[in-house]
Amino acid sequence: MALFQGESAGRSRLFSALVHANPFTPERLDLERRILGPAFVDAGPAWFLDPREADEERGNVAALRAVAEGLAEEARAGLARGVRADPEGLRRYEDLVLYTLYERFEDRMFRAIVTPGAPEVGGALYEAFRAAYHEALAPAWAVGLPEVPPELAFALLWQLRRGFHFIHRRLLGGSPAAAALRAAVWQSVFTHDLGRYRRGLYGRMHEIPTLILGPSGTGKELVAEAIGASRFIPFDPRKRRFEADHAALFLPVHLAALAESLVEAELFGHDKGAFTGAHQARAGHLEGRDPAFTVFLDEIGEVPLSLQVKLLRVLQTREFFRVGGTEPRRFEGKVIAATHRDLPERITAGLFREDLYYRLCADVVRTPSLRELLDGDAAELERLVSALAARLVDPEDQAALVAEVVAVVEERLGLAYPWPGNIRELEQCIRNILVRGTYQPAAAPPPPDPLGQVAKEFRTGALTEAALLARYTTLVFAQEGSYEGTARRLQIDRRTVKRRVDPDLLSALRAE
Repeated sequence: MALFQGESAGRSRLFSALVHANPFTPERLDLERRILGPAFVDAGPAWFLDPREADEERGNVAALRAVAEGLAEEARAGLARGVRADPEGLRRYEDLVLYTLYERFEDRMFRAIVTPGAPEVGGALYEAFRAAYHEALAPAWAVGLPEVPPELAFALLWQLRRGFHFIHRRLLGGSPAAAALRAAVWQSVFTHDLGRYRRGLYGRMHEIPTLILGPSGTGKELVAEAIGASRFIPFDPRKRRFEADHAALFLPVHLAALAESLVEAELFGHDKGAFTGAHQARAGHLEGRDPAFTVFLDEIGEVPLSLQVKLLRVLQTREFFRVGGTEPRRFEGKVIAATHRDLPERITAGLFREDLYYRLCADVVRTPSLRELLDGDAAELERLVSALAARLVDPEDQAALVAEVVAVVEERLGLAYPWPGNIRELEQCIRNILVRGTYQPAAAPPPPDPLGQVAKEFRTGALTEAALLARYTTLVFAQEGSYEGTARRLQIDRRTVKRRVDPDLLSALRAE
């Protein structure tokens, strides 16, 4: 006899699918609807947090919890009667138990997440979970269900709660573009197959870099932070604590803000005497990092080719050398890189290594522009303004400021305004209105002098050979207007011309 019979068989199958579903996709809501039937409450097309509401629990959570508990109890009673359970039925029962345990402990986990250093996570909370976990699953283990250690199950549920918290609360918005972004970030953490993740992939995700692409000002660092804060951290059952604090496992490195001569030493460290001023050895940002650690390399598209080779080695072998050093060092953490540049175009221009790109692009997240997030929706504008205004004024003043900002935007800019500065511009708009009661978009900045910049780079010796050839080839191409003419003038193959042309520099030259 199967462990689940009749209607319960179908519902248990749907619950297993729900447990493994990405919570930010339409699939999750469809499964909720199919499980609950007429009792389903339609709360919108996607999970999202409205900053004007304090409660993040949707209307169907309590009803789903009751159904899951009923199905789990039915299966437990069957096991107690000696029902011969099939492997699939046992796996469904395990999914139901994990779902109900998650729901039972999620509020205590939430309080621990928002209270840094909370001792309950490693003490009372784990002990309560371990006892409930063993009581619920011991009968299934006795008849053939593979046993998962309680510390691993606890670590995975703790990760799921953290992942939902940081993705749900940091990546705001109710538009389809915002929902798609949250779903993509969830996959970056847990992949599209949570079952495979639970079976062992949780311990290898640090080996897969993540590349975040999108226009400037679209929250690429927020995405990186959400991924970094959501990653798996082992739990030590003997010490009754996690091996690290998720709040201390993310390091952003803004590469474009560092002088080119300093980037390598910052990342890899240096030995004593490696260069003038290196009076003592210093470890870099990559050294000694364990698999739970995340390093965020912002503006990876600006890294010089000489350093790209060394980053490629780190991703391939996990080894590197300090500047001036001969002893290999290890990096075991995860790399998240981001850029607003079009990397394939920079590869064509000879400014970015193709092999590094293919090392980085196994997992790509694209951040939508503010215009895509808003999609001309006044309600969505109000939600985003509410979230940003909460950082500027006290709670009693937020509603008035939000209403003022929305009114100014609708009257002066219109809902179709393109927001070229993205979220950064919206933040500046709110500050302007807070201070002066109005907002006037900045006039377009004067066009840069591309030739002057190239000349400066040439005089200071800042150009690599490849970059120098790319810039000169681009200058000639802008004058000739064709690959053939440029090739004749430079006496090189037209394919070489096509590979060297820098599209960003070409656009700047044509704009003069």
